[in-house]
Order: sequence, then structure tokens, then C-alpha cells
Amino acid sequence: MPVTNSSSLRALSLAIAAALGVSACEKAPAPQEPIDAKAAVKVAPGAPGNTPLWAFAGKTGIGTSYEPYVDGAYAGTAQNPVSRVWYSVANGVLTETMYGLIHNAQLRELSFIIKGKDFVDFEAKDANHRQDYLHTDDKGRPESLALQLTSTDKEQKYRIEKKIVTDPHRDSLIMRVTIEALEDGITPFLYADPHIDNGGADDLANLSDKGFVITDKAQDSSALSLEISTDFVRRQVGFEGVSSGVEAIMAGAPLPGYSQTFSDAAAPQVGNVALTGELKTLARGETLTFDMVLGFGQGADAATANARASLTAGFDKLAEDFRGNDSTPGWRQYLASLPALNTMGDATADKGRLLNVSAMVLKAQEDKTHAGALIASLSNPWGDTIPAVTPSTGYKAVWPRDFYQCAMAFLALGDTQTPKVAFEYLKQIQAGPALKGYEGAPGWFLQKTHVDGQIEWVAVQLDQTAMPIMLGWKLWQAGELSDDEARLWYQDMLKSAADFLVSGGDIKLDWNQRTITPPSTQQERWEEQAGFSPSTMAAVITGLQAAAALAEHAGDSEGAQKYLAAATNYSEQLEARTVTNKGLLSDKPYILRISPEGTPDTDAKLADNNGRPGLDQRQILDGGFLELVRYGVRGADNPLILNTLALVDDKTLEDNLRIRYDFTTAQGQAFPGFRRYGNDGYGEDTVTGANYAENGSNSANQRGRVWPFFTGERGHYELAKATLGGKPLSDADKRRLIDTYVAGMESLANGGGMLPEQVWDGVGDDTRFGYRPGDGTNSATPLAWTHAEYVKLVRSVHDAKVWDHYPFATQTEDDAK
Repeated sequence: MPVTNSSSLRALSLAIAAALGVSACEKAPAPQEPIDAKAAVKVAPGAPGNTPLWAFAGKTGIGTSYEPYVDGAYAGTAQNPVSRVWYSVANGVLTETMYGLIHNAQLRELSFIIKGKDFVDFEAKDANHRQDYLHTDDKGRPESLALQLTSTDKEQKYRIEKKIVTDPHRDSLIMRVTIEALEDGITPFLYADPHIDNGGADDLANLSDKGFVITDKAQDSSALSLEISTDFVRRQVGFEGVSSGVEAIMAGAPLPGYSQTFSDAAAPQVGNVALTGELKTLARGETLTFDMVLGFGQGADAATANARASLTAGFDKLAEDFRGNDSTPGWRQYLASLPALNTMGDATADKGRLLNVSAMVLKAQEDKTHAGALIASLSNPWGDTIPAVTPSTGYKAVWPRDFYQCAMAFLALGDTQTPKVAFEYLKQIQAGPALKGYEGAPGWFLQKTHVDGQIEWVAVQLDQTAMPIMLGWKLWQAGELSDDEARLWYQDMLKSAADFLVSGGDIKLDWNQRTITPPSTQQERWEEQAGFSPSTMAAVITGLQAAAALAEHAGDSEGAQKYLAAATNYSEQLEARTVTNKGLLSDKPYILRISPEGTPDTDAKLADNNGRPGLDQRQILDGGFLELVRYGVRGADNPLILNTLALVDDKTLEDNLRIRYDFTTAQGQAFPGFRRYGNDGYGEDTVTGANYAENGSNSANQRGRVWPFFTGERGHYELAKATLGGKPLSDADKRRLIDTYVAGMESLANGGGMLPEQVWDGVGDDTRFGYRPGDGTNSATPLAWTHAEYVKLVRSVHDAKVWDHYPFATQTEDDAK
């Protein structure tokens, strides 16, 4: 615990106090007088404050209210208004809180600072943390995303409990807080760091009559109103790192009481603002319980009205509505609407706990203005070291690849609405005449967009054009698209996508002007390399087979023949374009990650990526070739698949090229984890332990870590192998799949049940964050793709067949021989 009464810290306190114009003392004064709302304005000095950063990305929980669709859209009614607020937690505190669109962050952190007789503690870093789900069913499985966070001092001097939900009826977040003093003289301070409208550099803050109001400099900005159900002793606004209130607390001085961060000048001061509120000092055994609310709206009046309405309703009532009851549909009702959920539990190792969490996490990562817009993660990767000066969606955006994985998981759960609504959303992110600023061949789907369709990244990735076709076929087969709807969507969206997979063409959008010649892709599934990719070709071949089936159904025989012919042609090219017979890793032929020119026996180099120099294509492995088996393009016993799998499993390869690392489940069972590919640099620095690109540029020592969803991909392959030729899945094989791959994925979830993008593989310096092998790193948690892969794996094991297998694709292997 940090102590502030040493001579060196005493000197620092005096210096800070002098700078603030206050007197330092050993004990913080604790007058409990009411605040005079009519006091003279005191403008905080020090604009713009420290450079703002995004929030820590290793989330242990996320939350939002469940909202039912109204005719396939989110439409508020008097009985059921739509709440457009999301939140996340990490390190025991509230982190990013979004309002409006799902990427529109309004807060970086809200936490408590605790001052005692001889210490100042910051809750996020100086306390031990525990997280629980507030609502569980009779089997102990979470049945809502309501969270309970408990922070306990490492020396047992105080305890903070927070229960968090969003208000299902309005744009607010409400928290029930209980602070308990375990010794005399415990003074809590509320601290908040707003980031209005997805950035922290242009904010303005002032005291309201009861709390705080924050906006940014834009006239139409969102607003945040913070109020509590008890009185503050003192409160103030200021600039982060200069006059935020933290400086006075550390100096043992009273809060200076700045009432706003701007003057009445025509050009007001803006910057990285912070809010600090002092609460009553507690004696040993005394507790303070109150409700705290963050209200959001377009303008201060709307935000304050929402905050006060939520406070009036009270935490208990809103938490019950959040869970769901006869008058308000909530998470209970959503889980009950998933017919496969309970039956799938017998294929898990944790009795269905992570399955419940995954179902809610996936649904929570859908925007509520643009129904069906499924994002990749409610986080900004490595956010705590990335400046938040310019607005950024991070992973809070739409990638059709991740989107497909999520939609297939919803289908696996038995969700009869979300995957169809999601599929129909895809039309607005398809290139064509309706896309402003686009010229060229229509049909491909945009690389990355905001949920409202605003273009962000514009490269062509052919798997992201194939997967919407695959999803459409699956929805039709599942009966979620009627025969008439299947014909309509073939003509309106999927035919042009299939035509692009056959012919490609010239494209021009923003910086991207080139000719696309399938099956060579501008970028593969890692968005870094051009050429002939096995995983991309697996999706393209399957997508064309699906297009042929839809074309035949729609009466387009010519199109069906064209797509089948192209699928067969690409399948015939597969080995020649992606398999090396002159490899550097084995004397047996094996499948490459990607071949830039489709000449896999040459020494062609891959492009540099993430700070790592490109290497000879024959040195780089990638487990993406297993998609050939998953979709049915090649059999699980194909010799090239087996040769390449042996190399992927080779733990004697040097660490830069090595893919596989082994871990152990909580039950002591060994299971594999896999990196994306050899020479991956998308991760922490092996020498310094620094986050990815922490200093604004890539380092040659960066290393991509193990991605948990690869454990699921391998589990799918092992299931395919165990059921080759229609062989029934034996009880022994099913048990092995559960104990190794299902339990393996469960073991990689953090304490809140969040599955990360990456986990620590044990290579390099781990002292900065104290990572242990298998711990999620600060890349992005939760990752929707990982949760989707887990759901699909459980469904596949339960059904004893691969969930997103496409039976018509098996003929392409025979055609290729």
C-alpha cells in the first residue's frame, strides 16, 4: 500500500500543495458542510491537461440492457423504451461507457480513491478485486449481465462493493455503491475521467446543482450527467494531471473546488477533464451506501433528466427490470428464447456457465440504432497506452468475417431473429452504385465500417465477400429465410457478391485503386498480405458452391453453372497455388500461410507486417488451412492437411516460427493453443514487455501471442477427423473433445467469463503486467469471434458434427483430383 508520510513524499506533497495554492496537512480536513451551488465560479487551471488515453482493453465484464426487436428493428415504445448505453469493467472498476452508437465512448474510467491516516489508494491498482454476476439461475449460471464488483484493500482497511446495471428504460447507467471502513479515518473520493463522444481532448466540465455535467466543444455533443443519492462533502472539476483533484488528495489538501473547466470567453478552454467528489469520512465499522447514476443525452438537460429519473426509480427496481420480468423483457427472457442453450450444456466442462455468458456477450455487442450491426469487441486494443485525441472505433466496428462467426453462433444457439436481422444489415456495407465515392465492379463487402455504415478501412478481402453468401445459404437451410426471401436476397445482394468472386474487376475507393483477380485476394483473414491464401480460398470455394445452390433455387441456371465452374477451377488450383514441394521446414509437401504470386516453391518473400520483416513464404505456417476441412473443401485425412498439421504441432521450431504452445485446464488436462502464424508481430514486445506499438511505432521485438479461438478451430478439425466417412462419434472421442478443446477454451476465459483475443504464451518479458501463460493480454477482451467459436464448438460436439460444415463442398476435392 502506498504511504505518503515519508520525507520524500512529504516534500512532494508540499510542492503540489504550493502549486495549487493550498496548505498541505497530515490529515485531510473533513467538514461536512453543504455545497453552495451559487458560489462564485472558479475556473480550473491547466488546460488541456495530460494527453488522454483510451481505456484498459482487458475487460473482465461488459453490460447493456437486453432489448427485443420490433419487426426486426430496435424501436422504443412507451412500454419498452430502448436504452442505448453499454459499459465495460476492468481491474475492478467501471471503464468505457458508451452511449448512442455502440462505438461512441463517453467515459474512460470511474473509480474510487481512498485516503486513510497514512495512505492514499487508487482502487484499480491498489486493491484486490473480485467480480460476480448479480443474477444467476438455480444451476449457478449467469442469467444477466448485471455485475457485482468488490474491491478490498490489501491490508484490510476498507472494502468497496459496486453493483452495476444499465437502466432498461432510459439512457443511464446506475450503480449501487457500499463503502465499508475497516479502520478509522477512511475518506472515499469519487474520481471519473470522461471522454465525451469518443475522445478525451475536447471536453468541458462544470458542477451542476447536485453533481457534474460534461460535454465537448461541439454544439451537438452528447452530454454526461453524474449524480448520487447522498451528499458530497466537496466536489470539483479540473484537468487531468494538473488540477483534477488527485493532486490535492495526494498532497493531503482539501479539494480546491473548481466549479468549471472553462470561462465565458468566446473560445472556451477544452481538454482532458476529470471529476472528483469527496464523500464523508468513515469510522471503523461504518458503511456508506448510495446509488450513483450516469445519465446520457443530447445536451445537458436531457442527460440530467435521465440521471434523475434513474435515481428516482432506484437501483433495486432497475436491476430487476434489467434481469427481466413480466413487465420488462430482460436477459432472462433472451436466454429462455434460445432452445439449444440448455441441451448444449452437456457438451461443456463447466455445466454451461460460459455458454450463458457467451450468448449474452454476443448479443450485447450489437448496436441498438442499427439492428444487426455486430461488432468485433467492446474495446480499443492496448487502449491504456494509445492516445485518445482523435476519435477511434478500435474494435467497436463491423468486419464481415467476425460478423459471420457471430451470426453462425446465434444460429447454433437457436436464436431465430438476430442472425437474420444481421444478414439483412450486410446490404448497407456492400460496394456498388449506392456506395458514395465508389467506382468499379460491385458486390464485394467493405473491410471495416462503423455500425452506421461509415467507411473506415477499404481493402478487398475475398473471404469477407464469400461469407455473406455462406450465411445466406445457412439461413435458408435453417428456415430463417423463406424460399421467397432466399430468391429475393440472391438477386438483391448475393448474386453480385458471387459474380465478384468469379470475375473480380477494377475497384476504386478512397486510397484503394486496383484490379482484383480472384482467387488471389488483396488481403487474407489477417488483413496484412496479398496473394493466394488457403483460408480465403476455402471460403471462396464454399461461397461459390452456396451461390450456385441459391442461383438454382432462384431459377438462374446460367449463374449456377458459372459459380460451380469457378468453384471447381479454384479447387483445382488450390494445391498448385498454396503447397510447397521445396519447403524449408520439411521434406514433405505442406501448405503455406499465403503465396503472394501463387508460386509456392519459390523464395518469394511476404510483406513486412507489424514491425517484423517479411520472410521467405516457405517459412510461414498458419492454421487457416483447417478451414478447408471445416467447410468440406478437403477431407480431414488429406495427406497435405496431415503433413501441415504435423508442422503446426512441431514445438521444436524456433519461437518466431513456432505456432503451438500447450496449456493446462483447471482440471489438469493438457490442451493446445496456437498463434496466428509464424513471424507474427501483433503483440507485446518480448524485450521490454511494452504493449503493441506503444510508443507510436512498431518494434521488431513485437510478438503475436496465442489466440484462444484456434483451440476451437482445432477442436472442430478433431471432430471432423473422428467422424470421417459418417462414422458415429464415440463416447470416448466426445469426452476427449470436451476435456481437451471445450475445457481448454473455458480455461482461457478470465474470471468474468470474458474470452480474449490473445493470451500470454510465456515468451519474453512478463514483468510489466505479471502475465502468466494462458492469461489474457491487453489486446482485446472480450473478442466476439472467440465467444462465437466457443459456442459453435459446443454445438458441434453436442451434435457430433461440425456446425458450419457445407456438405456440397466435398465434391470439389473429387473434382480436383
